[in-house]
Amino acid sequence: MPDDPGVKKRILRAELRERRQNMSQRERTHATEGFTARLQELIGSTGAETVSCYLSMPSEPDTRPFVNWAEARGIRVLFPITREDGLLDWTVGEDETERLGPTGVPEADGELLGPMAINDVDLIIVPAAAIDATGMRLGWGRGYFDKTLGSMGKCPPVYAVVFDSEFVEQVPREVHDQPVNGVVTPTRIIAF
Repeated sequence: MPDDPGVKKRILRAELRERRQNMSQRERTHATEGFTARLQELIGSTGAETVSCYLSMPSEPDTRPFVNWAEARGIRVLFPITREDGLLDWTVGEDETERLGPTGVPEADGELLGPMAINDVDLIIVPAAAIDATGMRLGWGRGYFDKTLGSMGKCPPVYAVVFDSEFVEQVPREVHDQPVNGVVTPTRIIAF
């Protein structure tokens, strides 16, 4: 394998993307039930009243049942909105509709709250391609979450959501990569 972490990341992302696309609907449904239950447990153990959570793409761990559960319980959920400058805006998605953002990722429709809104949440739930045993996160290469987490003065706990096979021994690391505090899979919650 090449020594360049950027090349290693691209190779690993391609493998993980293919593995996700090859999952059966039954596996996906079973995983969604697990993710929803684990995320509910995480809310219970952290006491979070405000969370930020992404809207998943079809190949990603499905966050929508969890989001619906949280909102039904009065938990405030902030959704990321991508900006041209590489930062994230946030919305509570009060329009209850989705659209595809500029990078092809589903985004909630609603009033934009600006990049600083993330500073008020109790828990941040982020997507990932893989997480390693030290808490390093391999994202999908756009850097939005790394920039956001790296710019926060006081960051609440950050948990990444991945399938069980994506919790790995080690991921390639670059200077700008931000670790997470924990990982949520369909079968477990691990805090680092």
